[in-house]
Amino acid sequence: MKWILRILGGLLAVLVIAFFVFRTPDTDPEEMREKYGGAPSQFVDIGDGVKIHLRDEGPRGGESDAPAIILLHGSNADLHTWQPWVDDLSRDYRVIRFDQVGHGLTGPDPEHDYTRANYTEDIEAVADALEVERFIIAGNSMGGKHALAFAIAHPDRVAGMIIVDGSGGQRIEEMSTQEDGEDDGGNIGFTIARMPGVNLLAEQITPRALIAQSLEQSVSNQSMITEAMIDRYWELLRYPGNRAATMARFSTTYQPLEEAEIASLDIPTLILWGEEDRLIPLAAGRWLDQTLPDSELVIYPGIGHLPNEEASDATLADVRQWLKRVSWEPN
Repeated sequence: MKWILRILGGLLAVLVIAFFVFRTPDTDPEEMREKYGGAPSQFVDIGDGVKIHLRDEGPRGGESDAPAIILLHGSNADLHTWQPWVDDLSRDYRVIRFDQVGHGLTGPDPEHDYTRANYTEDIEAVADALEVERFIIAGNSMGGKHALAFAIAHPDRVAGMIIVDGSGGQRIEEMSTQEDGEDDGGNIGFTIARMPGVNLLAEQITPRALIAQSLEQSVSNQSMITEAMIDRYWELLRYPGNRAATMARFSTTYQPLEEAEIASLDIPTLILWGEEDRLIPLAAGRWLDQTLPDSELVIYPGIGHLPNEEASDATLADVRQWLKRVSWEPN
């Protein structure tokens, strides 16, 4: 009996040592804010203890106030994912992007509320804080779901929508293997986030190589992945509280938008989709295009889950053409 206890004790000691050897601690908040939160970043208090990290760029003020566009990133991403679009669109439009709770420099929600309703309320709170009444709302992946949810809740405030490989609907969920569903499209990061027990371990052990592999599995245009990009995803995921928030989001029951809700959105919508998206397949984009009353679908061959970064020039050209046709005034 004693030798069994000794063996078990030895194994436990090895596991403890391994844990501390491979453990990747949280990043330092001040260091992260200095690295990723410099000008033109702002940290805006929207209430309930939430300070949103955002960037508000482009012409505005007085009679020359430019139409506004709010950009919503996807799961485990951050506001930097929109940089190519912002560099171009901010010449003519007021472009607002922010780290949603549980992401980037915004960090975890104080109430640990990662429901669709809470994300929708945060969008409203950001728009109100910046005194933006009516705007285009755009979202990639999870951000697409939140854009749709906001438009359903506040159709009077939305001049148009841009959905980039977005999640959100019941049928979309059935057809897809995306971040909020039951499957994962072979993405190792999303797989781990759904595994009870293992995901708790992942809150402490998150190797950089895991992040690199997850990014590589999400896109088809591998040339867009840089060492700096991998570092950003890895470091901001380890911003205090973000890993726990990620596990909390993936462990919640999926809340699809109803087909009737989506079909009620008589709002001009541009749908952009990577033909080779393995997380949310093109079939989901086609369904969304068929369900929305006033939509246009553009498909990008050889592109995966992040067309806004994988094919920034092509997507920007399509976005600019579409924006010319959008009426910014209420009907």
